[in-house]
Amino acid sequence: MESKITDIKSALEPVKSGDTLMVGGFGLIGAPLSLIDELTTLDVNELTVISNNVGEAGKGLGILLDQGKLKKAVGSYFTSNREVAKWYNAGKLELQLLPQGTLGEAIRAGGAGIGGFYTKTSVGTDLAKGKETKEIDGEEYVLEKALKADVSIIRAHKADKLGNLVYYKTARNFNPMMATAGKYVVAEVDEIVEAGELNPEEIATQHIYVDKIVLAEQILTKEGVVQK
Repeated sequence: MESKITDIKSALEPVKSGDTLMVGGFGLIGAPLSLIDELTTLDVNELTVISNNVGEAGKGLGILLDQGKLKKAVGSYFTSNREVAKWYNAGKLELQLLPQGTLGEAIRAGGAGIGGFYTKTSVGTDLAKGKETKEIDGEEYVLEKALKADVSIIRAHKADKLGNLVYYKTARNFNPMMATAGKYVVAEVDEIVEAGELNPEEIATQHIYVDKIVLAEQILTKEGVVQK
């Protein structure tokens, strides 16, 4: 079996302009900061990013925003980075706002081969405008389409050499779902161990979903983002 372990630069070679990327994390927690940092050096643009938010100002995905590499952001909590509003108001960034539960379910649906689903969330609000609705058992529902990506970059705590992943507490967030919904998946981890060393009961992402594994070069601490 070809090794999935590689360096960060090589892992991101398939990324090209116009791609849709899923990026794990809630703010900077559970975000693949080393992979994002490498993306800032690549000659790619017109990217669509599916992520809970667009990092923070000058941090994480916020750097890609400042570089003008993002065409569109799909997420639920854009106010963690106030620069998003400036780019949107200037007509330089498209936004698709989804309630957080809807975002998570749309990613899960994409990974499960489900085309879409009906939800009561957003019924009667601006978020439902232009979307198909359906009455079920006397109540109105909105159709939300599944989300998928060309590339998913995710963050886990440990990987074995096959690509099985375990996560650390709340840093897990959207990462396992995004691993299933990307055509090409890169996992950034703190540690790589031999196959069989991970507790099977703790594995949340099976190796079949993971294409490449890289060791993290940046970590999030109480003092901020630092080199490992």
